[in-house]
Amino acid sequence: APGRLTRGGTRQPCPRGRKGEPSPLALQVKNKAPAEVQITAEQLLREAKERELELLPPPPQQKITDVEELNDYKLRKRKTFEDNIRKNRTVISNWIKYAQWEESLKEIQRARSIYERALDVDYRNVTLWLKYAEMEMKNRQVNHARNIWDRAITTLPRVNQFWYKYTYMEEMLGNVAGSRQVFERWMEWQPEEQAWHSYINFELRYKEVDRARTIYERYILSLLVIVHPDVKNWIKYARFEEKHSYFAHARKVYERAVEFFGEEHMDEHLYVAFAKFEENQKEFERVRVIYKYALDRIPKQEAQNLFKNYTIFEKKFGDRRGIEDIIVSKRRFQYEEEVKANPHNYDAWFDYLRLVESDADAETVREVYERAIANVPPIQEKRHWKRYIYLWINYALYEELEAKASKRTRQVYQACIELIPHKKFTFAKIWLLYAQFEIRQKSLPLARRALGTSIGKCPKNKLFKGYIELELQLREFDRCRKLYEKFLEFAPENCTSWIKFAELETILGDIDRARAIYELAIGQPRLDMPEVLWKSYIDFEIEQEEYEKTRSLYRRLLQRTQHVKVWISFAQFELSAGKEESLSRCRQIYEEANKAMRNCEEKEERVMLLESWRNFEEEFGTDTTKERIDKLMPEKIKKRRKLQAEDGSDAGWEEYYDYIFPEDTANQPNLKLLAMAKLWKKQQQESEAAEVDPDKDIDESQS
Repeated sequence: APGRLTRGGTRQPCPRGRKGEPSPLALQVKNKAPAEVQITAEQLLREAKERELELLPPPPQQKITDVEELNDYKLRKRKTFEDNIRKNRTVISNWIKYAQWEESLKEIQRARSIYERALDVDYRNVTLWLKYAEMEMKNRQVNHARNIWDRAITTLPRVNQFWYKYTYMEEMLGNVAGSRQVFERWMEWQPEEQAWHSYINFELRYKEVDRARTIYERYILSLLVIVHPDVKNWIKYARFEEKHSYFAHARKVYERAVEFFGEEHMDEHLYVAFAKFEENQKEFERVRVIYKYALDRIPKQEAQNLFKNYTIFEKKFGDRRGIEDIIVSKRRFQYEEEVKANPHNYDAWFDYLRLVESDADAETVREVYERAIANVPPIQEKRHWKRYIYLWINYALYEELEAKASKRTRQVYQACIELIPHKKFTFAKIWLLYAQFEIRQKSLPLARRALGTSIGKCPKNKLFKGYIELELQLREFDRCRKLYEKFLEFAPENCTSWIKFAELETILGDIDRARAIYELAIGQPRLDMPEVLWKSYIDFEIEQEEYEKTRSLYRRLLQRTQHVKVWISFAQFELSAGKEESLSRCRQIYEEANKAMRNCEEKEERVMLLESWRNFEEEFGTDTTKERIDKLMPEKIKKRRKLQAEDGSDAGWEEYYDYIFPEDTANQPNLKLLAMAKLWKKQQQESEAAEVDPDKDIDESQS
């Protein structure tokens, strides 16, 4: 028997709670450890969502065989619908489903009753009225449908769909007078624009043009001021008159529209439509007057479409001058607005001047140029003057090339030069253009004076180069020498100037002067491109076939730098000398370079030297020299080094490649260690192969 043993050996029943439930003592959980598979809330929600998609089996098909079963089925369905309605009367879909079910059983009277009950609940529901009326129309109950539509438009007169459906039903029944009556009732409510157009289209379908005109008049005069003050409505009315060939009426409508909106509310669309109407009537002068009237009164930024249509009209019916005047005036206005908003917008000035130069006379162009150059940059910094200075340049070129006024051109250049603050910055382009202009005017002294003044006031490399080029073209070599001397006094670190000076002396056949210039150049304490200068000097000596001097130059260069490219170039020079001992000299240079670069930190440069040496030996060397250079080639190994961030913290490790040269005594232990590691790896591979195939080893030993 269930229970528990007492100390005396008797069995007592287990304590139980109220109504036969087990007591809490009996429901204690012994194992309180968490379950192995935990179920989360997310998993429960996901499973519930997945099970929603499971299709329930369809209900069994029920075959009704007699009237009693049919009545029983109807009773059950009606009870279900009524229960759903009783639960929530405001859910209109339940009412509609109920009524449609009764309609499917041809119980029209019951369906009407259900719709009426639903309207008592929510008479503002548009769908309910539509379904009710559609049911009556579907069952050919026309009077009932009219009654419903009348009730709907009386209850909800601002629902346009009721009016559209009602008028459409009457028109489909052929009741044109009834449909017109409904439209008239609708127009009393002052509906939206589309309702008026529907009424007008209805009258036009029955060829009632006079009635349609009357509706337009009512629409324009009675309602437009209050409800629809829009230009497009006037345009539609005028196009209606034009379509039916009442051109005088259409013109009158446009004139009334212009008078109605006045000058305060002018719209370009109205004038464009008016002009196109007159254009269709071949009244070209009236069209031109309309466009000019509108363009004079409408702000230009709001008349873009008007400009466009006027331009098209002039292209079709006007002369060339008229078309150009329209385009130029439009663009000129745009540029005037831009420069008025920002006078220092030099790009806008450039476009404006380009337009004016192509169309206007010289005085107008000069006036615009004077206005443009009057906008001096407020800050004396060169970056703010770079665009501005081109205004002066274009002004001078216009005076010289277009206006053919050399005197005014000279004045423009002189005024520009006086305006520029030469103590802070200058523009070499202005000085050079002025000098070239004076040369074109055959005023060589003025050109030299201008360039001399520029070099004296604000010397620049570009000015020196331009002045020297000018004298070279004039074949004034003594002046070129003096200019080069001044140039090198101004910029002794400019290697290009030294090279050009030496090349000039070489062309003139004065080799000693050229060599002396090179010697002076390489003796300068500071140079911007010394490698170019040394290369030019060496090429100069090679061209003169002074090989001993070339070797001396290489030796002097190597005293200053031990760059690998210098050694390689030296070796290639010895190889190209073309003498018997060239190979031995070249090999000797490589030997010296290898010894000199043993202590070089850049090991890649040493590798580059050895590769060049190996290429040389492969082409010209013997087997012994090839074997020797192969022994000198380094071993490429991969290493790791620790990286540090900018704040001093560890940033990880980086792998890099290093080179170990066999001839470096400091690297011998590393090479020995590397060789021992390779030997150990080879032994390990052999032992692994022996363990994999022991039978093969036994067979080999027996054999």
